[in-house]
Amino acid sequence: MADSVVAGRFEGRVALVTGGSRGIGLAIARRIVAEGGRVVVTGRSADTLAGAVAELGVDRALGIAGKADDAEHRAQVVARTIDHFGRLDHLVNNAGINPAWGPLTQLDVGVARKILEVNVIAALEWTREAVAAAGAPAAHGLRSIVNMASVAGTASGPNIAFYGVSKAALINLTIQLADELAPTTRVNALAPAVVKTRLARALYEGREEEAAAAYPLRRLGVPDDVAGPAAFLLSDDAAWVTGQTLLVDGGASVRTAL
Repeated sequence: MADSVVAGRFEGRVALVTGGSRGIGLAIARRIVAEGGRVVVTGRSADTLAGAVAELGVDRALGIAGKADDAEHRAQVVARTIDHFGRLDHLVNNAGINPAWGPLTQLDVGVARKILEVNVIAALEWTREAVAAAGAPAAHGLRSIVNMASVAGTASGPNIAFYGVSKAALINLTIQLADELAPTTRVNALAPAVVKTRLARALYEGREEEAAAAYPLRRLGVPDDVAGPAAFLLSDDAAWVTGQTLLVDGGASVRTAL
């Protein structure tokens, strides 16, 4: 990561990263801090968050435990961000779940609702909280948002179909918010393929070499592969980019089944 860091790109800026205690979220938070910013990270485990904050630096990071789909948690996090750091410039809607595995015909409707609540509705609510708070008097306004979608939202995904449905909704939510929040706030999304995180283990564990063969770059992603594009979209380097979903997929999308 060190060779690709843009020094000072987030100097004086504050970012809120949901689901930021591990994996992709922590990698993004790490990148923002490396480029001069400060971060607030959320997650369900207070212990895991404490470890993340220790790594990021207690003077540069604040961790707040809670569930992404809890309205009180969202309000508390945004309020504490403004109170602790005095501003909020960037939001990364990274928190997501996929508790379902199998065909849609066997999907429990309650589980489907939970997936939508966390992966889509919560992203909208985090956005509304952040926009309202960042636009408060003496604040600077929310500059940019990155939503964490998935390639599963762009094509069929056996056994993770409803996760894909939720990510397709998040991609369209990105488009709608980009239009509504312009010109003040830019909104973009990233759509990673399989990245080696705890959430994705079922897709590659015990068969990583076979899974990686499907990608022209011949490997699965790692969290830092997503952190770099996220930092770009959040930063002023992407000042004329909004409403876009960038595929981060090791080249998988260039292949068409015949």
